[in-house]
Amino acid sequence: MDYGTKLSKSDGELLSDSTPYRRIIGKLLYLSNTRPDISFAIGKLSQFLDCPTTEYLRAAHRILRYVKGSPAAGLFFSAKSDLNLTGFSDSDWAGCPNSRRSISAYCFYLGSSLISWKSKKQLTVAASSSEEEYRVLALATREVQWLSYVLQELGAPLQKATNIYCDSKSAVYIATNPVFHERTKHIEADCHIVRDKLQEGVINLLPISTHEQVADILTKPLAPGPFHYIHGKLGLLNIFAVSTPSLREGVT
Repeated sequence: MDYGTKLSKSDGELLSDSTPYRRIIGKLLYLSNTRPDISFAIGKLSQFLDCPTTEYLRAAHRILRYVKGSPAAGLFFSAKSDLNLTGFSDSDWAGCPNSRRSISAYCFYLGSSLISWKSKKQLTVAASSSEEEYRVLALATREVQWLSYVLQELGAPLQKATNIYCDSKSAVYIATNPVFHERTKHIEADCHIVRDKLQEGVINLLPISTHEQVADILTKPLAPGPFHYIHGKLGLLNIFAVSTPSLREGVT
């Protein structure tokens, strides 16, 4: 999607036949299981399956052209990666122009390999960006729990706390401050799993600049520069652009 684009229901004219649009989005949704770089765009366009317009179809065709430019791209899993989890958590507060709900996202690496990510529009409207970032931290913390259970079942339990990077100092402050402030009382109790897991030593919350926030690519359209910079950190590999020996190292 174009940088700064925020599609709304009123953009464009309704399509007389929505079948082609739905077919394209369905196939791209399947492709996004191995292409995190298109997860946000596809998630956004999938919200309009019941009333697609010419603008949504144009955006879908743009994604198709982007994917066509890298048909052999996919996730690369290195055989030399360690078994430590690292996570990134971010949100675009009130990012949906129709509902003013936020777009939340997280991603997790096992060593240097991206193994889990999610881009989702929240079900409720957040009162502030700090509140929304804190809610996303709660989602990311639950994902840490699930991933730790999976690794334990596979005989590779985590040996140390998972670092989760967040670019909101206020959200980190809410999670680490033992005093329950008046302004956070309206946040659902289940969100405070972040505090519990911090105290248990399951996770660590670390600050990071927005420029280095990998999950930012899952929350909104980025300018070409930031997009390509973060894209390079996702672990996507074009098998036509690498030599056979280096590729073989990652799949042994």
